[in-house]
Amino acid sequence: MFEVVKDLIGEHATLEQQLADPGVHADQRRATRLNKRYAELTPIIAAYRAWERAGEDAADARELAAEDSDFAAEAKSLEREREELTERLRLLLVPRDPSDGKNVILEVKAGEGGEESALFAGDLLRMYLRYAERQGWRTELLDANESDLGGYKDVSVSVKLKGSAAVEPGQGVWARLKYEGGVHRVQRVPATESQGRIHTSAAGVLVLPEAEDVDEVEIGPGDLRIDVYRSSGPGGQSVNTTDSAVRITHLPTGIVVSCQNEKSQLQNREQAMRILRARLLAEAQEEAEKEAADARRSQVRTVDRSERIRTYNFPENRISDHRVGFKAYNLDQVLDGELDAVIQACVDADAAAKLADAG
Repeated sequence: MFEVVKDLIGEHATLEQQLADPGVHADQRRATRLNKRYAELTPIIAAYRAWERAGEDAADARELAAEDSDFAAEAKSLEREREELTERLRLLLVPRDPSDGKNVILEVKAGEGGEESALFAGDLLRMYLRYAERQGWRTELLDANESDLGGYKDVSVSVKLKGSAAVEPGQGVWARLKYEGGVHRVQRVPATESQGRIHTSAAGVLVLPEAEDVDEVEIGPGDLRIDVYRSSGPGGQSVNTTDSAVRITHLPTGIVVSCQNEKSQLQNREQAMRILRARLLAEAQEEAEKEAADARRSQVRTVDRSERIRTYNFPENRISDHRVGFKAYNLDQVLDGELDAVIQACVDADAAAKLADAG
């Protein structure tokens, strides 16, 4: 069992030697790549060694129990521990999403419900910013189109790890936030409602793994049309007197990205290119996933972004994730960034599906 780990032990030892070489760190991109792989393998190696030790200790305890019955309970305890380690190791060995270690670009867009939807989009943005803060991640506002009442018609934010330190598998930004993409529905009495009636509206969330290297996405010199114009905002706010807003159209795909948040045309162009690369990378990955249908069996992984994934019910202080049947009555805390339990329910469902696929 777990013969494949022996090859991983060799790879782990090689990585350890390479990372101890000061010359490797002269190439920061290579050092980061090696660090990430080393962090991926470390928990697997640790679990395998613990599994081996538990097996040896259980065998010793069984042998001693044949002569002294006092060791029987210890043998059973060690056998249970080894069974738990077997499941953990099986889970760690399931093939992972290659984008799990990537940073993300997260977009929130108002949907049905007019101004109330824009206010809800603002609530979702705050929830993700607070969650990122709790995780120790760094956020950067890329572009925002505010509504008249202080919500957002659409807003884009970058979420990334601080520094270049590697994280354990399953703890990266994309690994946690990738389950947030879809339609989020809210049920509450809007600030715009004078009769106290409960309304239902929705906002859309799109989560894209950020293209880390320019060569991850190929953009030809004639693939782009770039237009500049004056930015605009509600009530005359954020209106520039120069053409600083930028709209980039990727001609081969028709993808259009606009940015007007910065005062500099160059800065807006750079932000728009980051978003465009992320969208092109996501499109390429989706195409690859369509060709590999077996990789799309999980309920969580195959959810259509056009479908409602979650409901936020304010009168009942309830949050429900419809993909995995999760339900809790701490909506106020979730909106303050305590998202871990909701996300973990999706992670667990995804892991169960992957284990089932692996047989």
